[in-house]
Amino acid sequence: MNLKRVVVTGLGALTPIGNNVNEYWNSLKNGVSGAALITKFDASKFKTKFACEVKNFNVEDFIDKKEARRIDPFCQFALVATDEAMKDSGLDLEKINLDRAGVIWGSGIGGIKSYQEEISAFAKGDGTPRISPFFITKMIIDLSAGHISMKYGFRGLNFSVVSACATSTNAIVDAFNYIRLGKANVIITGGSEMATTESGIGGFNAMKALSERNESPETASRPYDKDRDGFVLGEGAGALILEELEHAKARGAKIYAELIGGGMSADAYHISAPHPEGLGVISVMKNALEDANLQPSEIDYINTHGTSTPIGDPQEIKAIQKVFGEHAYKLNISSTKSMTGHLLGAAGAVEAIASLLAIKHQIVPPTINHFSDDEEIDNKLNFTFNKAQSRNIEVVLSNTFGFGGHNCSVIFRKYD
Repeated sequence: MNLKRVVVTGLGALTPIGNNVNEYWNSLKNGVSGAALITKFDASKFKTKFACEVKNFNVEDFIDKKEARRIDPFCQFALVATDEAMKDSGLDLEKINLDRAGVIWGSGIGGIKSYQEEISAFAKGDGTPRISPFFITKMIIDLSAGHISMKYGFRGLNFSVVSACATSTNAIVDAFNYIRLGKANVIITGGSEMATTESGIGGFNAMKALSERNESPETASRPYDKDRDGFVLGEGAGALILEELEHAKARGAKIYAELIGGGMSADAYHISAPHPEGLGVISVMKNALEDANLQPSEIDYINTHGTSTPIGDPQEIKAIQKVFGEHAYKLNISSTKSMTGHLLGAAGAVEAIASLLAIKHQIVPPTINHFSDDEEIDNKLNFTFNKAQSRNIEVVLSNTFGFGGHNCSVIFRKYD
């Protein structure tokens, strides 16, 4: 069958380094760190006392106070990012077929703040179950997609994806596939996360996953640096409007780029550690390239998963070298998590937006906080350390991987 072509026509971002797409991009290209001491709770007793929080954000500037109280912050973030993306897309809800407009949204953890608050209140009480009637609907991940569809009247396919930190890239690939198979004309897709809570920080600390560089939070996320000691927790949301090409052209839509390939794979190895030989990562990039009908030599820039963990970073780079061979030395590589921290289930969406903006502006955002080379990593590769670089960018690949061995990659191409 003839597959439809899929383009990106709208973007929305709420991140630790910018509360909209323009702010986010300006911070990315200027190498701004979003890490600082935690303000959402007293973290003084925790091993990690900092995170990449969303800043200067008042939900009541976007959502009615009464309504905001009924939804968890991860869902609030989703609605705010989606609002920007929808406005950016220029979609006229009175002129599109709402039965062929859908939502595929994801979160790695969902309403962890609401869950923590309700259970803590119950534990402190007299044993009588005084639980909010909104507890379940604030907590479950699929309500983000539900709220988005209700706001815009999208009556087409509607569901949520959960694959840990690969979640929102997974959602993008699913949306891509449904549109190119002719099942929808427009899909709002992306992901959101707000796990900056006692249980979130405490849980990741217990796993020894987080950086503990409390004396210098702004330099703690340092992918590929010899002294990296774990990821920095981030929060926020990224929203993309995917649209069938002819549908977008018919309404004169602005087009950021074409989405031309998506790959998925599993490590089938360990619940949290990557495969030591990078087999799943090799596989997912090959799958994405095959899906896009591209040769490795056609990729210009890779936005890596690059979490700043001692084990994960070298494995991804070794996998890139296996897939791309000598062309790996002609690529630009960067990890924007060095600035945003790790947004878990929202990471793939905000990094897809970074990739799309790199194409639009022909600028590769940097990997900041590089101080010392790691002998395990081939530093002849161009990691775009510490400063953005201008270059010709036609095609970008973006990687995201998640606990459970989930791997997902997407490929965007400049649209002319």
